[in-house]
Amino acid sequence: MPQVQKITSSEVAKHALAEDCWIVVNGKVYDLTKFAPNHPGGAEIIHQFAGKDGTKTYNMYHSKELIEKELVDEDKKGDFDESSIDSKWTDANKEDESAKSPLDPEQKPPLAALINADDFERSFEKYGPRKPWAYITGASNDLLTYDANKTCWHKLWFRPRIMRDVKAITTRTKMLGQEVTMPLLIAPMGIAKTAGDEGELALGAGAARGGIIHVQSTAASFSVEDILAAVPKTHPYFFQLYVDRNRKKTEELLQRLETMDQIKAIFVTVDLPVVSKREADERVLEEQKVSLYSGDGVTNKPDKKGGGLARTTGGFIEWQLTWNDLPWIKRFTSKPIVIKGIQTAADAKLALELGCAGIVVSNHGGRALDNAPATLLSLLEIRRDCPEVFTRMEVYVDGGVRRGSDILKAVMIGAQGVGVGRPFQCAVAYNTNGVEHLCDIFQDELETAMRLCGVTDLNKVRGDMQYLNTSELDQFLPPKPQTGLFGFLRSKL
Repeated sequence: MPQVQKITSSEVAKHALAEDCWIVVNGKVYDLTKFAPNHPGGAEIIHQFAGKDGTKTYNMYHSKELIEKELVDEDKKGDFDESSIDSKWTDANKEDESAKSPLDPEQKPPLAALINADDFERSFEKYGPRKPWAYITGASNDLLTYDANKTCWHKLWFRPRIMRDVKAITTRTKMLGQEVTMPLLIAPMGIAKTAGDEGELALGAGAARGGIIHVQSTAASFSVEDILAAVPKTHPYFFQLYVDRNRKKTEELLQRLETMDQIKAIFVTVDLPVVSKREADERVLEEQKVSLYSGDGVTNKPDKKGGGLARTTGGFIEWQLTWNDLPWIKRFTSKPIVIKGIQTAADAKLALELGCAGIVVSNHGGRALDNAPATLLSLLEIRRDCPEVFTRMEVYVDGGVRRGSDILKAVMIGAQGVGVGRPFQCAVAYNTNGVEHLCDIFQDELETAMRLCGVTDLNKVRGDMQYLNTSELDQFLPPKPQTGLFGFLRSKL
């Protein structure tokens, strides 16, 4: 059998243009010229490695098998000849020192030293790579909504009942018909592999061990099939959907998901028609711009807006999505539809009227419109102005939840469950064990808060506001809609 000729480093280096783009990934050479313009993360991140080895950056975001699944055979040029590596190739592929983590990740504290959700974020800030840290923790503009999400939970006070037998308690409940040990979702966040090698595999496996549900992101580092394979076949998943501007891609994705029994619901994200300005994310790559975009022959220019991962990976999101598109989505799936990104009582009512199975009260973790209301305020507004929503559909909330006691507060308002994003993404730095450990922390804090409030069954206090004092937050709610003749006349003015 004739020996297959490998492709040399000098041959790869000849294809260093945006219109003729070859890249080495995990020892194989690919022609990404046609693929780059359709890359969900934008063409620039591919073009910067034209004629070079992009393995390290690729592996940071994607599973090794994904590129083989995405490309057609004619774009797979062959194996890379490592024996042809010379000083010219080595110099051209020198690693950018500014992208490295300031400290050795092996120095990070042991899991046992992390005793709350914030500890995971602090650990990642100190020991994780700078760019992923900016992407994971970043938020919009002046961080007003991001900060408000957190502080509002601090202003919602309990009214504990005492002298009750709290030896035996239960946190078990159901979310969209699925049994869980507590009403907690791992909120969807893209490219989890930036935080650790296991990425979404760790989020799914850790959620399964903790008895909760991971909401898988459209922008995940791994394929849906790979993520589902990381958990027992009986463990449920929810899938978060960004509608693609190329509607055909969304139709094909929904049809694919329809065949997967583990996917129990589709969460359609609606609060981010365009990716917001996230300055921390933009600045890190801005500092690296010269080294990243100075490859010989690469014709593309640096983006004047900076280099945010969120913006470059979110350019495919449909900005013309409307309520009228819900019937279109339902044509391609029989699974329950949950609208993620509700921020007003009026939109909560619309979702109910249009037959959605649930809503997520969310402002994208403060990543969308800055100065949007904190999600807790939106949840209280919905409870005040259209309480029927809580009995006729399932209501979830995310944004700023950092304690098990926050879960209890949300349930007492009427929520079916809460979502937590950033701390779990940071927990991926410790792989599956880290995610499981964070689940255990939330479980312990929730049980403790229940006992101290005199509560033994979480399901029996759902919507029971007698345990809460909302007076410090009530002043921040919008004016209550006027009813009757006065309200009608006012609406006409």
